[in-house]
Amino acid sequence: MLWLLAIIGAALIVYTLVYVFSVFYFDCDLSLAYHEKFGKPIESLKGKVVFITGASSGIGEHTAYAFAKRGVKLVLAARRKIELDRVKQECLQLSNGALGAEDVLVLEMDMLKLDKHEEYFKTAVDHFGTIDVIFNNAGRSQRGIWERIAMQVDKEMFELNLFSVINLTRVALAHFTEKGKGHVVVTSSVAGVFGVPHSASYTGSKHALHVYMNALRNEKLRANIAVSVICPGTVFTNFLQHSFTEQPGVMFGIKVQPTDHRMKAERCGELCAVTIANQLNESWMALFPFLPLLYITYFPNICSALMRYLGPEGYYKLRDNRKLDF
Repeated sequence: MLWLLAIIGAALIVYTLVYVFSVFYFDCDLSLAYHEKFGKPIESLKGKVVFITGASSGIGEHTAYAFAKRGVKLVLAARRKIELDRVKQECLQLSNGALGAEDVLVLEMDMLKLDKHEEYFKTAVDHFGTIDVIFNNAGRSQRGIWERIAMQVDKEMFELNLFSVINLTRVALAHFTEKGKGHVVVTSSVAGVFGVPHSASYTGSKHALHVYMNALRNEKLRANIAVSVICPGTVFTNFLQHSFTEQPGVMFGIKVQPTDHRMKAERCGELCAVTIANQLNESWMALFPFLPLLYITYFPNICSALMRYLGPEGYYKLRDNRKLDF
């Protein structure tokens, strides 16, 4: 009996050491780190078709590059066609001949035009004959004091970050159900895991997206349809500059600085591609100290104590990579 307890104790110690090491060393959760090294390679999706919204910049753009390097066919969707054409040319160069011009479809698309989602999706299906993955990546962030946020801002944030994603996903699901398989992927945020101060509209929309997608995953457990929720932390993109604020039509306007402690967009794109290749349910990707904070959410009392210690202003500085006062 003692030897069994010793083995269990040793296993717990090893697990704890691996866990502690992972949250300080890795830039993603332990499951994602494992699958990046030992799981299905991104190359396993070669020849498949991935539909990416918000593909003209940031995470969507760099996920497209990660796929193009492995010969994955792409639908690049966003409002800015000039930027999409630029991304397409870069994808073709990175593919090193594996992709031809016909293998990367540029689709000028406004996510807020819900009545045209079926038309957009049909254009992509008609071009390739099928879609294997829908990556709902388009969205915006937001900054503002909770009680000062205009209701119109809340509505606009939910319309873009939640309702447009739900609508396009339902269009894609009809296609996946007909073919008998498919993969739904959404970009959420670490802010969607727990309530982030000074971003109530954004946090609310992403948290709601989590619950919607978890419900979808549970409904489709036996339908051969995978659902993945990707949760990036702060990344070197123009996301912050174009964030909503407290008032409609007013952008945050602050640019990310080269000295900020953020994950590179290239790295985030690679991790997104690994998540999709392995059909992971949920993935976290962020630099220290965000991963420990995310794991602490499993211990609500500890999380609450830490939030009281940081305070809303301290956490706000931490989130936007400003120097803390202690």
